[in-house]
Amino acid sequence: MRFYDRKKELERLHQLRAVAFENHSQLVALTGRRRIGKTSLILRSCESTPTVYLFVSRENEAMLCRRFIRVIQQALPTCYVPESVDHFEELFRILMEIGKQIAFNLVIDEFQEFYYINPSLYSLIQDCWDRLKDQTHICFIASGSVYTLMHRLFMDMKEPLYGRCDALMKLQPFETTVLKEILADYKPDYSSEDLLALYTFTGGVPKYIENFVDHGSLSMEQMVDQMMQPDSIFQSEGKALLIQEFGKKYGNYFAILSAIANGDNTIPRLTQATGESGVTGHLKRLEEDYELITKRRPIFAKEGTQTVRFEITDLFLRFWFRYFTKYSDLIEMGNLPLLGTLIKNDYPTYSGLTLEIYFRQQLRESLQFRNIGSWWQAKKEKDPCEIDIVAIYAENQQALVAEVKRQRKNFKPEAFQEKVATIRQKLLFDFKIEAKLLTMEDM
Repeated sequence: MRFYDRKKELERLHQLRAVAFENHSQLVALTGRRRIGKTSLILRSCESTPTVYLFVSRENEAMLCRRFIRVIQQALPTCYVPESVDHFEELFRILMEIGKQIAFNLVIDEFQEFYYINPSLYSLIQDCWDRLKDQTHICFIASGSVYTLMHRLFMDMKEPLYGRCDALMKLQPFETTVLKEILADYKPDYSSEDLLALYTFTGGVPKYIENFVDHGSLSMEQMVDQMMQPDSIFQSEGKALLIQEFGKKYGNYFAILSAIANGDNTIPRLTQATGESGVTGHLKRLEEDYELITKRRPIFAKEGTQTVRFEITDLFLRFWFRYFTKYSDLIEMGNLPLLGTLIKNDYPTYSGLTLEIYFRQQLRESLQFRNIGSWWQAKKEKDPCEIDIVAIYAENQQALVAEVKRQRKNFKPEAFQEKVATIRQKLLFDFKIEAKLLTMEDM
């Protein structure tokens, strides 16, 4: 699959490189979940400019330096690097000295892995950077997949590299417009069902999309069949992704995420489903430290409201916990055809829930709204009412109130108008309301 999008990120990296090469060194921290395309973005941005690309793996520091030296010698053949260097502190100092003479990109991928090799390196890098950055011309890009560690290294006041970043970038999944562009290139006659399936199964993560594209799997049935191949990356991907973040103590978090994915999305139901009395503490960490879940409140609800639902922010993980965790026994038994059948049979219901998320994202991407959410009344209310999407326009005291259905035939106009009347009376009495049905035809 060819390289798509990332225009804003490429432009930002170009600006930072221009400052580094023309004035003095710049430090960029680039983070984002596994498979999001950080390395592809970096290498694309560094094309046609001298680049030292160092990938940090967990190995002995001396062995790591030996490998790095060979990479540096190939990337900067006119520069002398002693082969006897055993400590990265010294190697980094040599690279900074080279930066006094020539301008180049220094990319350290999986930068957070130094934490497991020699955590004191961050202080040593900080000291060398502070002394030499104004005399050198290096665009230093530190990239990492473990968001919590990367965020701590650069944003925690207690850490040595705090305040050293000239830019902190977090790479996001592709927007809906890019998914359409990809499908148009590889399946010009794609349907809304194809688009919804690609969004549902990948959440816009480039590597997962590439896997489907490379295998010509661009319909819902083909995508599920591809995921059911014995060697598919999808089956173990969620576990690998989260163990990377949580470490060995992942059990409680897995239980909570699995419960949310299967509809237990309030604190009482999560407590009951997981048997965890301290579920609120885990939820707080999942939201604030790992950014894997978000609280959903009725739009305009106050911060402290108890009417809260939790939602997994990563669509792929939402799907993975719903099926690959729930039916892990089928994977262990090798009964992948049955799992594939279960996913296909449940797809119309499951994708209907995803369609609402798709439209909320599409509205955000339009940049026309200042607030987008849903609205519901607590069950104790006399007339429970729930509205899929409520979006407040940026101007003119106008609101969009929308019902989301996969198919128009499932829409009940009279019931919807009653909901609109309720929210007008309860919440939007000062707004001009645009009431709308959104179906797959509107994708």
